[in-house]
Amino acid sequence: MKPEPLRIGLSARLLHQPPRELGFRNKTLHYLEQSIAHWVLGRGALVFMIPALGQGAEVERRQIALGEYAAALDGLVLQGGADMSPQSYGELPQRPEWEGDPVRDRYELELLEVFLRRGRPVLGICRGCQLINVAFGGTLYQDLSTQRPDAITHYDPAQYDQLHHAIELVPDSRLAALYPEVHSAKVTSLHHQAIARLGGDLQVEAMCPDDGIVEAIRGKGVDTVVGVQWHPEFHPDHSDWLSAEPLMDDFLAFAKARRQ
Repeated sequence: MKPEPLRIGLSARLLHQPPRELGFRNKTLHYLEQSIAHWVLGRGALVFMIPALGQGAEVERRQIALGEYAAALDGLVLQGGADMSPQSYGELPQRPEWEGDPVRDRYELELLEVFLRRGRPVLGICRGCQLINVAFGGTLYQDLSTQRPDAITHYDPAQYDQLHHAIELVPDSRLAALYPEVHSAKVTSLHHQAIARLGGDLQVEAMCPDDGIVEAIRGKGVDTVVGVQWHPEFHPDHSDWLSAEPLMDDFLAFAKARRQ
């Protein structure tokens, strides 16, 4: 008998003010980007987007809690997207455009907590990596060009997912073990925020060699918690780009082991 596919939860992106032409005036949309869903599906797992239980959802919370998703699913992937709110790591926004999305922060921080409590693996992509760092007590640079003027360009809206730079894998890390023949590789760069102070019980597994910006993290005591600053799901299948497959395969292997 064919084994039952793994069930992987994807956190939702939130669109609080949809464009009028979409026809959802004054409604909040929950959505996912196709590439990340296909990245998971392409490795043989099923994908379930987990809706947020937002403000004013008291009735829904009495009926179901996010912890029940952690019980029903085998792992969690935290999508990229909007900035984290500086208030989520104890700061005030230095500019109005850096206020981020505190509603999504609260939702994903709760999701992360319940999946960790259940012992399920968690993989954070871009914003998801930053959220893991904040959840473990770390902080972020609100804007790299302002707070780290020595940093290379990590975000260019004109280039979007075509902007890239090199990363270096930390020797003897689990991430390095997934890529035994790789020391340095090309990754996407779509972020103007990044890890500033590393959260407790986290270790760095990759960095940008040009400016020292943290590019990948993993939990020390819970190595099933992983965050990468790049978007593996956007990587083309070229030899000089870091392959997306080993990262997802390792995450799903953790999910399978925790299911048994």
